[in-house]
Amino acid sequence: MAGHVSTGSAGSTGSAGAAGRVDAVVVGAGPNGLAAALLLAAAGLETVVYEAADTVGGGMRTAEPTLPGFRHDLCSVAHPMALASPFFRAFGLADRVDLLQPPAPYAQPLDGAPAGIAYRDLDRTAERLGRDGRAWRALFGPLVERWQGMAEAALSDQRRFPSDLPTAARLGLRVAEFGTPAWAARFREPAARAMLAGVAAHAVAPPRALAPAGAGILLAALAHAVGWPVPRGGSQAIADAMAAELVRRGGRVLTGHRIESLAELPAARAVLLDVTPAGLLHLAGRALPDGYARRLRAFRYGSAACKVDFALSGPVPWADPACAEAGTLHLSGTREETVAVEREVAAGRHPARPYVLAVQPGVVDPGRAPAGRHTLYSYAHVPHGSTVDVGDAVERQIERFAPGFRDLVLARSVTTAADQQLHNPNYVGGDISGGAMSLRQTAFRPVPALDPYATPLDGVYLCSSSTPPGPGVHGMSGLHAARRALRHRFGLTGDPLARLA
Repeated sequence: MAGHVSTGSAGSTGSAGAAGRVDAVVVGAGPNGLAAALLLAAAGLETVVYEAADTVGGGMRTAEPTLPGFRHDLCSVAHPMALASPFFRAFGLADRVDLLQPPAPYAQPLDGAPAGIAYRDLDRTAERLGRDGRAWRALFGPLVERWQGMAEAALSDQRRFPSDLPTAARLGLRVAEFGTPAWAARFREPAARAMLAGVAAHAVAPPRALAPAGAGILLAALAHAVGWPVPRGGSQAIADAMAAELVRRGGRVLTGHRIESLAELPAARAVLLDVTPAGLLHLAGRALPDGYARRLRAFRYGSAACKVDFALSGPVPWADPACAEAGTLHLSGTREETVAVEREVAAGRHPARPYVLAVQPGVVDPGRAPAGRHTLYSYAHVPHGSTVDVGDAVERQIERFAPGFRDLVLARSVTTAADQQLHNPNYVGGDISGGAMSLRQTAFRPVPALDPYATPLDGVYLCSSSTPPGPGVHGMSGLHAARRALRHRFGLTGDPLARLA
């Protein structure tokens, strides 16, 4: 329990405060834990955050796992939801962190054919898609025009009536279309179909289902509305900015301080946990009622990610030069291939040609590597709990779309799915989504309840991505949980975001 006090570049955060009573305690300094702590501190409450790792950030941490001077994001790297999130808009993220925009948010390379490229410019994207361009513009244009309403609906607690009902309805209709067998009827060419399948697979689940379709439509629309930016220097910049503001408002962060039981925490009127259901079961022990504990144990975790980082001697030599403008690339081939490999993974198998998500931050941030060199972030989807090192398969998949890639590799670092949980306990079995992205678990995370954030323990709330709205760097689970704690524990009923100004 004897940790040190630090917030990375945010500086010292003061004493532990464990000996006395505080207003609020947060366990976990990921995006949602930090968001919740910020809102509590902004309300004038004495707030302390405990983080097991030596740096804040959770999925927003940046390190050098390959070679000195090559900076890699350990999980999240591109951040469309951060720009769209009501929490981060109120926080003023774009004014605090240098968010760099690749000309093309994402690309879908294809064998022997032009890649599908999603540019920030919707019209430019439609033009490249040829005869499918009009259908692409019709699909995303109305969502892009009203992207704030779309983001509010998608990132809500799923218990509130959306303020922009027409946009929420448009979003719902598009999700329904692409989550059914009719999902590609409006497109005739391989590129557009493959692009939608590739972006929907961010849900780490077979794309043709409602939950992955929702993720795909949202992310694809945000590509044209706000882009998929990468923070200069790495995602750690977002975490450090949040921690610095928390400290400025009187909050405290204790890193290197692992909590094994709720009994170890100081007395507090509210405790917010940025942990999974498995984490809550561990922290609470036998304090939880049997029925609630049983429902938490029934929570399903999804397929996983094996992380593969590369230090390169030069830029990736994509077969289609247009891919050099893309920040993120989905390396899975056609729509049919993407569906097939995701079904293999869901069935517990390791595909020979896995779905690989790759990000080349050097497109806009050359400082991620020494002069003339580059970093390449990637992960492959693998079965839950996999101990397999799929580095060679990932390298072959990249080489498939970028002949000569192997010749550029200076070093490679692999984190298997099983090892992901060692670095971040919230990644149970390598599931980076905080739980399987099924329709049921999208609507009812972590258990069916009117208030998914409250637990049966007095004053204890969940605020992780295992609660609505689910995975992503958006801080909204922290916002929704903090709003409830402020109202029910402290009698504060105003808009918590207004206090961030």
